[in-house]
Amino acid sequence: MWALTALLLLATLEKPTLSLHPPWTTIFKGERVTLRCDGHYPLLLELRPINTLWYLGHLLLPSHKKSIEVQTPGVYRCQTRGAPVSDPIHLSVSNDWLILQVPYTAVFEGEPLIMRCRGWYDKVVYKLHYYHDGQAVRYFHSSTNYTVLQARASDSGRYQCSGTMRIPVESAPMFSAKVAVTVQEARHSPAVRLLQVQSPRAPLRLGPRVLGPGARGRGARSLLVRGGHLDPQRQKAQPVAAVAGAGLSLGAGVHLCLGSPGCRLGAR
Repeated sequence: MWALTALLLLATLEKPTLSLHPPWTTIFKGERVTLRCDGHYPLLLELRPINTLWYLGHLLLPSHKKSIEVQTPGVYRCQTRGAPVSDPIHLSVSNDWLILQVPYTAVFEGEPLIMRCRGWYDKVVYKLHYYHDGQAVRYFHSSTNYTVLQARASDSGRYQCSGTMRIPVESAPMFSAKVAVTVQEARHSPAVRLLQVQSPRAPLRLGPRVLGPGARGRGARSLLVRGGHLDPQRQKAQPVAAVAGAGLSLGAGVHLCLGSPGCRLGAR
């Protein structure tokens, strides 16, 4: 039964999420950052050890850990067992006195857009200006992050910062390299539910309801609506499918509900 369950769950695995800590795509030469690879695994698959593959460009890195420290510029990706390769993170390394740091994650409309102008190894930047497409948009007396509280599509463009540093006397104004920022359309978070139906006396319904008694839910993400039912008597997989909100009654077994925020599992 485990093999059948594993096959059913592996068929629905998503690509892992690659994250960067601290969350800036440009660093100074000699600094190190941490990359972390998080797979989206149904509960049953999480019970087994998960190895991670790391790529720098097309080069396979030697580590199989969930997190690695890096300082080499390039495009990083990761992969976990049976899943597609993650989205990339492009790490840049600079020798400049001043760098403009922007988030590695996509910025969506309505979300904050935060960037910071950073002096060489955290030296304080004075007379700090931020520029958007060549136009000055904000001035600060000394090192301060620039924040757009609710980003819009019009906030997309090329950003730059300038300022002075005391090394040891105050320098002439220095400029960072320009960095492209794209604000994307507002996102709609999909939903996934993996559950184990514990009692056939409390059948579940796939539709716009919440998780009911007799089941355990675990959240994740996906774009499809699919499910699978393991018949405990015949011990074979019986796949089922439905559109979120249309409604589908399920008996005891392991089920997957993958879809839009309207996809919910609850007692009929």
